[in-house]
Amino acid sequence: MRSFSLLFSVLISGVLSIAPAWADEKIPVMASFSILGDLVQQVGGKHVAVTTLVANNSDAHVYQPTPQDTIRLTKSKLFVVNGLGFEGWMERLVSASHYKGKVITASSGIQPLSFGEDAHHEEEEEQHDAAEHRHGSQDPHAWHSIPNTIQYVRNIANGLSQIDPAHQADYQANAGRYIQQLEQLDKTLLQAFAAIPAEKRKMITSHDAFGYLSHRYQITTIAPQGVSTEAEASASDVAKIIRQIRKENIKALFVENISDPRLMQQISKETGVQPGKALFSDALSDNKGPASTYLDMMRYNTAQILTALKQ
Repeated sequence: MRSFSLLFSVLISGVLSIAPAWADEKIPVMASFSILGDLVQQVGGKHVAVTTLVANNSDAHVYQPTPQDTIRLTKSKLFVVNGLGFEGWMERLVSASHYKGKVITASSGIQPLSFGEDAHHEEEEEQHDAAEHRHGSQDPHAWHSIPNTIQYVRNIANGLSQIDPAHQADYQANAGRYIQQLEQLDKTLLQAFAAIPAEKRKMITSHDAFGYLSHRYQITTIAPQGVSTEAEASASDVAKIIRQIRKENIKALFVENISDPRLMQQISKETGVQPGKALFSDALSDNKGPASTYLDMMRYNTAQILTALKQ
């Protein structure tokens, strides 16, 4: 009897010793690019291990999946993608990897903008029509509108709750706290941009990634490239933009962290307008940079834009 009690005690001790390992096991989640990766981390907190396919400071438009990526994807239980045609390579990757986990589209439920919908100048129409033909009518950069990002967060929380119902309360609570931060920032930015006269709310960016931000804060944005960094601006497009900058005395000129700066340098040389600091459009900075999280990215980008518009 005594030996049985001793054996029982040993078994119980063994179970208790490995119980924390079970409790601490993180859910492996793959996000298609760095901005989504941060949103997943904000919602998942300590319960998730997040990896991204397209790294910080990298361009998802020109990304090509590798054999190693297919292996990485098969190890995740949830794959979070943007949708709206942003990841043109996503279906090929899922098919090639025979992925059996859950895929959620973070942009589900938002009202997408048409490409160039925020533009207000007739001389841009040919440029936008050509870009729309190349890339489709929907602008995929929906995360640049904070209300859209709130919908992203809700979709991510629901996706995590489905694959890990034991921690559903935590996911929903994390999402709720994060949404409060997003709403406060959006309120602050609405007030800041409204304080600038409408005729001064005009900027040039290297590719058309800021349509949702422009729409939200009523900025006229002009881009020599289309919705994708793969698009090349024609000489006539650049000439039109140069004429417009001179005619309307536009002072806000920006390149992006994922773009080749040479085109904007040409525009700057022709107009005398100096570019502002690089904006972050489709990727976060590294941890040492000014935009290592989504909230930091939005604060940084809008601070640069507001400073330029006030010139």
